[in-house]
Amino acid sequence: MTTSSSADVPEQVSTRPAGSRVPGGVATTSLVSEPKRSKAWGGYILFAAWMLVVIGCFGLINGLVAIFKDGYFVVPSRDLIVSVDYTAWGWVHLALGVLAIAVGAGIMVGQRWARWVGIGYATVNAIINLSFLKAFPVWSTLIIAFDILVIYALCVYGHELSDQP
Repeated sequence: MTTSSSADVPEQVSTRPAGSRVPGGVATTSLVSEPKRSKAWGGYILFAAWMLVVIGCFGLINGLVAIFKDGYFVVPSRDLIVSVDYTAWGWVHLALGVLAIAVGAGIMVGQRWARWVGIGYATVNAIINLSFLKAFPVWSTLIIAFDILVIYALCVYGHELSDQP
């Protein structure tokens, strides 16, 4: 046999003063419950922030490899969708990597602007990695998948950053 204690009852908040009348003339003495806001979104935002940092680190590595070791990639740069020297691609990836790390840090500290910059960054980064797909197929595919996860997390749960105390 189970006994119920007051700890098992969810906390309720009154939206009307006690003793007020509702339509029909009945005095209210019971409390009306309001649902409590879930804080589960915080995990998704933290996930997006750390994914941006990881993507940024991958971009830094990719950029450094492209700048210093052109022969590492599968195809010559003339066979890419956008025919640009690997050194130029390397500088683009390096700059985007630094930006991703900065945006991830901004999201971690609760900056609202970082949500929009993060969504924009992940979109641009996915398109750039799509252009780089032939040179580094597995790596670029993984980065595109990570970018999509970041876009999802920031679009669905990012609005909660503005409600954060």
